[in-house]
Amino acid sequence: MTQMTPIDWAKRPILEKYADFTGRAPRAEYWWFVLAWVVAFVVVSIIESMVGLKGMIMGVYGPLTLLMALAVLVPSLAVAVRRLHDTNRSGWWLLLMVPYVIATFMMMRSMASGGAAGLGSAGILSLIGLACCIVLLVFYCLPGTPGDNNYGPDPYAGVGGSVAAE
Repeated sequence: MTQMTPIDWAKRPILEKYADFTGRAPRAEYWWFVLAWVVAFVVVSIIESMVGLKGMIMGVYGPLTLLMALAVLVPSLAVAVRRLHDTNRSGWWLLLMVPYVIATFMMMRSMASGGAAGLGSAGILSLIGLACCIVLLVFYCLPGTPGDNNYGPDPYAGVGGSVAAE
């Protein structure tokens, strides 16, 4: 494996491993992809605000943001599962995000309808979801298992112990 630049790491989940849920993703691949996605989201949000498209979908998002989110949904899930694999954990741990996602949709629906019904239960569910997301964040930040593990070979094997973006 040659030394990869941060841009190479960021592009890899979309261009090379779009729907690959097998194998391992090192921290560099995951975090450079997340950074690129956040930057793209901010840029698209600014463009939508300038053009007047912001807030068209559920009062918050614009159509370009929705298209971008749909375009990166599969690679985001795939790189997250591979990141969990790198720490020798099953991709099923990703289901910890379910309470947070449900609570978010409950709150958005309540705000869009103008009512406060359901905000209490959504708030409690969002606290549970937040705790689960913190657990996932810790897993994503942990170093990968050195050497081979249950999900494949070490992604840094043959690099000599140093990686430009890690």
